[in-house]
Amino acid sequence: MPRNFLRAAIAAALTALALPALAHNVIYIASLSGPNESPPNASPGTGSAKFTINEDTFMMRVEASFSGLLGNTTNAHVHCCTTEPGLLNAGVATPLPTFPGFPSGVKEGTYDQTFDMTQTGSWNSAFINANGGTTGTAFSALLAGIGSGRAYLNIHSTSFGGGEIRGFLTLQPIPEPETYALMLAGLGLVGATAWRKRQAAA
Repeated sequence: MPRNFLRAAIAAALTALALPALAHNVIYIASLSGPNESPPNASPGTGSAKFTINEDTFMMRVEASFSGLLGNTTNAHVHCCTTEPGLLNAGVATPLPTFPGFPSGVKEGTYDQTFDMTQTGSWNSAFINANGGTTGTAFSALLAGIGSGRAYLNIHSTSFGGGEIRGFLTLQPIPEPETYALMLAGLGLVGATAWRKRQAAA
């Protein structure tokens, strides 16, 4: 394989690996359950959540799914910030009474919406006022709370007014080195195929 092509393939692989960092997206995940509530409950309900936060554009995408609730959903929001990581309760940081468009009156559902965190409508005004008085300072406080394991997604229902299932947000694990190796191998294969096609057409 020509040296110039090899250099180009390596450069493309490195660029691909750097793309997530350049985007400044940080992903947090949570596993929701009744035993995670405070106090814990015996709900058979379960759920999962993924928060994709762009620290440059101040956008926050909220993806969630849940099923098996005993009660029908009434509201859902992020609470922040507890005094202890992974424990206790905190006030609501996001819109009241619930995330706009979150499934209501159901025992299972999915949700996917992106919020502009520079807009006051993306917040509980009490959280803004308690954290510097601006959406920017509130965003910093929320990021600090999530990053330290002191923020959680809570789904409330008719059976559990204080929350039927919840989960603390944690940083999504970084892919193992083997994953990056597979990415590099895949990029090299694509590049080699393209090079062979160009040579055949010459």
